Amino acid sequence: MVDSPDGPGVRRRDRPPLPFGGFRVSPTSLIRGVLSTLLLATAAIALPATAQAAPAPVPTGAQPIVGGGQASENYPFMASLQQQGRHGCGGSLISSQWVVTAAHCVTGRQGGVIPAQQLQLRIGSADHTQGTAAAVQRVVRHPYYTGDVSGGNDIALLQLRTQVRNQPVSIASGSPAEGTSTRLLGWGQTCPQQGCSQQPPRYLKQLDTRINPDRMCSSGFNPASELCVYGTPQATACYGDSGGPALIGSSGSWQLVGATSRAGRNSSTCGDGSATIYTDVTAHRQWISQSTGGAVARS
Repeated sequence: MVDSPDGPGVRRRDRPPLPFGGFRVSPTSLIRGVLSTLLLATAAIALPATAQAAPAPVPTGAQPIVGGGQASENYPFMASLQQQGRHGCGGSLISSQWVVTAAHCVTGRQGGVIPAQQLQLRIGSADHTQGTAAAVQRVVRHPYYTGDVSGGNDIALLQLRTQVRNQPVSIASGSPAEGTSTRLLGWGQTCPQQGCSQQPPRYLKQLDTRINPDRMCSSGFNPASELCVYGTPQATACYGDSGGPALIGSSGSWQLVGATSRAGRNSSTCGDGSATIYTDVTAHRQWISQSTGGAVARS
């Protein structure tokens, strides 16, 4: 555990908690991608808009990165939330017409919800420029999200204009216990300091980690509706990772438990304090069911 300069377990109050992405950040932050670290890149086959992607070899010249690995399989539910073709956040397809992501990913500079027509999705490809292209019809931000990620409820739903054929991921029936193995997915910044990368990786990455004890997270962490996920500056979720999934299970039977929210402490270094905070998607099952009319994949 990396302690705050203020001492073990002390919450830093000199700056607000930092979300891991979204479209209200600076242009350079906007294009930072998902898993900070330290993974290998993987390629994907370009497919028509209604097709699903298949795993492909690492492109020539891809450099190994410490702490993780290339996406080892196809994740047909994995989504890239974009503006003007630029990746900004991750998301998870939970039905043929709904994607779950982080609330701060759909919050504009003035605190309002970004209009649906300004958002686009790419679903099911390891290459965030490929896969199923989907327009957003409606944005449903959690009604109790305040604009401060440490206030919780950092979750939103995107209704697609038309249904897609990709296989959605089911939401787990309950919150994972401490020590549960968890897989994180995303595109993104491959160094832990804010601003250290100007371009997002093009290919999907994965990182296997675990659920931390609740005490390892301190930035307004709410154990009733959030997950404390283990991470270090060498292997963690980071800027641009917001909204992307934390999964439990195994190949062919993945279940969604979390959506990336913020650092485990008020730090600009990803993984500082050995934790990342995820919104517990399982704790919001009732709200999701009500908002989607029950149209969600069930475990």
